[in-house]
Amino acid sequence: MSTSSDATQPTLFGDESVSVTDAIFDLSHPATSDPDPTEPGETTGCPHFPALLADPHVADRVLDKYRAVVAWHARRIQDTAPPAKRQKVSAPTCDTCNAPLSRPFVCLSCSYAGCWSSGHVTSHLHESGHSFCVDTRSGSVFCADCDDFIYDATLGSVHLSTVILIEEKMTRFQVTKRAREPYQPWAPTESELALLKEATVLPCQSRRGLLNLGQTCFLNVILQCFIHNPLLRNYFLSDNHNLKLCKHIDCTCCEMDSLFSEVYSSNRAPFGPTSFLETTWKVSTEMSGYSQQDAHEFFITALNQIHSKCRGSTNISCNCIIHQTFAGQLQSDVTCERCGNVNSTVDPMLDISLELRGKGGEVASGENTLAGCLRRFTKPEKLGAKEYSCSKCTKAHEAVKRLSILKLPPVLSFQFKRFEHKTNAKDAKVVPQKIDTPVRFPASLNMAPYTTLAMNHPGKDGDTSTYPGPDAMYEYDLFAVINHEGQMNNGHYTNFARFRDEWYRFDDDKVALSDLGTCLKSNAYMCFYVKRHLDYKPYTKPTYRVTRDNDIVREQEQEKLKELARNKEVEEAIMAAIAGD
Repeated sequence: MSTSSDATQPTLFGDESVSVTDAIFDLSHPATSDPDPTEPGETTGCPHFPALLADPHVADRVLDKYRAVVAWHARRIQDTAPPAKRQKVSAPTCDTCNAPLSRPFVCLSCSYAGCWSSGHVTSHLHESGHSFCVDTRSGSVFCADCDDFIYDATLGSVHLSTVILIEEKMTRFQVTKRAREPYQPWAPTESELALLKEATVLPCQSRRGLLNLGQTCFLNVILQCFIHNPLLRNYFLSDNHNLKLCKHIDCTCCEMDSLFSEVYSSNRAPFGPTSFLETTWKVSTEMSGYSQQDAHEFFITALNQIHSKCRGSTNISCNCIIHQTFAGQLQSDVTCERCGNVNSTVDPMLDISLELRGKGGEVASGENTLAGCLRRFTKPEKLGAKEYSCSKCTKAHEAVKRLSILKLPPVLSFQFKRFEHKTNAKDAKVVPQKIDTPVRFPASLNMAPYTTLAMNHPGKDGDTSTYPGPDAMYEYDLFAVINHEGQMNNGHYTNFARFRDEWYRFDDDKVALSDLGTCLKSNAYMCFYVKRHLDYKPYTKPTYRVTRDNDIVREQEQEKLKELARNKEVEEAIMAAIAGD
């Protein structure tokens, strides 16, 4: 494989970890149709690759080559060195036309690497009699005999294990200088296998509508977003809260447990969350009654109620499922313009509310995107001398305040501030008003530019587009969107949610198959994103295990105290009997 002559000669499978600048080019098939190697079909009918793996010696050689290709790309995207310290290495080039490759395709039978868009890699396969090549970026394998991208479970397993291994070796976290804790796949024990054999298989579907119980669309859309939240789903379907064992009264966690049991049952008829609504009315008087409520207000109320009744709930360093899922941290930096002193404060957050209006009160033009709202949210703000007193100067001076996200949560919830109350200039009456301006939002979101880490370590000339750490630390995928139709006093809530790779539109009890494009074109009120790769603190015991162990110790201590009390009662009874005799 050749490289550009004006830079250091890179080796395709070397140890360098320099990311290649992405280029947009046509990935359509050079001769026939246009399969996208980033989205290979679930083709399991290719007979050629299984036949290749039938020979153990050939299988070892091919899989070793595949691992090397995947590891090469994983090293390049896992670069955690500051931009100024990165070694300058040119992009690899096509062995046929010498064109720079931002996305090399590598033959699995020899050292050839070429371009897809010009058809050179497929030409090489046909001319050399080789059958397979691999896309370095996605790990997808193309079969020349089938003339299509193929799926093989062995390749999927090798790809995942190789990427995880490279991430573990190269990722460093802010909390420690040590490498990541090695990933250990779950292997069931004999007792767990016995329990699995006796377990009841649940249907893997959550596409069940919710009945409107009288202007309760605000409740239905939030519940649908909870149902399709992968972290909440895994928690409640894993029996982490059992309503039959719970001792709390009017427990929202019990209602969540019941909700997931109903939605994941074999019954596909619309479900009426009457018990959930009744509990909400009892624990939150501001949400009671049949008047229309705000979905975001109910969202915050539900989070607080689940948190208060959840196992592991504390006022400090809470490790309940709500804080494990939604909790992040906002950092506010106020810089004195006279002495440069920076006063930083950190506040917890469960969601982010974004303004649609600029500082002048007008709806921003050209910035009606989620990224634009986030830029305004983290944009430096001038503070007057009367608004800030510097602790170092001990005097009032002008300052600059800037918000940034110190800790990103596993699930990001955004609310666009569409509802407001304006005072009528004629009669001084307060008039409710809705901002109907459309806001564009992406299917995938990189939160790096809005983090404290990126702002404190900018690139050249203060550029925050280059940031430390791999993309996996910052990337999120959309999984639910809430929409509001109509005006404030007579509107209606609907929502979109992703189930596996399919999108559905939920309108109370009506569920309709939709698509990502329709969802992205909708007028969003709230958006929910989940982190693509969940991270964890290295070499620390998971919080759920800490909570479980503490509960066991507490129960054992309580049993000991009860046993001592019983023994004391028996001794006192015996002594009383002896004294009576």
